[in-house]
Amino acid sequence: MNNNTLWLILAIILMFIAMSWLALSLPSHWKQVRSGKPASTRLRMIGWSAIFLSALCCFKADHASMAVLVWLMIGAAAAASIGMILSTRPHRLKWLSLGSFAEGSKH
Repeated sequence: MNNNTLWLILAIILMFIAMSWLALSLPSHWKQVRSGKPASTRLRMIGWSAIFLSALCCFKADHASMAVLVWLMIGAAAAASIGMILSTRPHRLKWLSLGSFAEGSKH
């Protein structure tokens, strides 16, 4: 396995986690996984940060035009995957809804 492959695997993982956090930042999706309310701002902030890091990984793996295409396709696949998980087995995202992401938790 070469370095480019490892960068792309990391980009996929980061995008999947990012889409999970962005979805869990919505109270309706949070309630599917945990009780209470999510720390929406914190979840969105780290979700967008993970999307940015995923883009950097894609740029590290390929030249710019291919990196953008791969990044967009990874984003679409991750969003669709998270949507399917939330509609069938939302409890599988519980490990990404850490207690520190609940509203009212201490930093």
